[in-house]
Amino acid sequence: MPAAAPLRASPLALTVLFMLAGGPIHPYEMQRRIKLWGKDQVVNVAQRANLYKTIERLRAAGLIVVRQTERDQRFPERTVYELTDAGWQLGRVWLIEMLSTPRNEFPRFPAALSFVFMLMPAEAQAVLEQRAGVLAENLAGLERTLAGEMQPMPPRVTLVETEYLRAMAAAELDWVNGIVAELRAGTLTWSQAELVEAAKSFLPD
Repeated sequence: MPAAAPLRASPLALTVLFMLAGGPIHPYEMQRRIKLWGKDQVVNVAQRANLYKTIERLRAAGLIVVRQTERDQRFPERTVYELTDAGWQLGRVWLIEMLSTPRNEFPRFPAALSFVFMLMPAEAQAVLEQRAGVLAENLAGLERTLAGEMQPMPPRVTLVETEYLRAMAAAELDWVNGIVAELRAGTLTWSQAELVEAAKSFLPD
């Protein structure tokens, strides 16, 4: 029987390990805390099934173990998990690697930008203006959080990911607004005929 593939690091797996670093909890409480502490801005816990799958992979790898099963007539049966020493050590390895080594994560927006020429310039302007509006709203929400919307205000170190998201949103908004301005002014434009002609230069003789 072939050996099992090594467990790969992921934002959700890292989050599960370090949520358990504070003590044993069950998945429902873990998901609640992730959302309460704003960590759902950087890790996808919208589908609880994904959380349970990740927990099971970590358990099978010996990084977490079942501590106990809680039974209460008011709630479904809940399994409480705790972190193992191996989970703590590997979590730190993952954390150091994620912090120190940039990685191309292939987000959707750059992929879509690589084919923006499939739209007409006016269409591209309209959709990018829409994106700029959403970015501005998101940026305003991040600013409110960092300005002290959460009370009591947690230590700054627990909000550094929010500072990062604010910086990235501000930079993206600035860039998108710049492209929109060029589209409006007509300094960035294209036509199908121009693109077809340009494509010919990349074809082999």
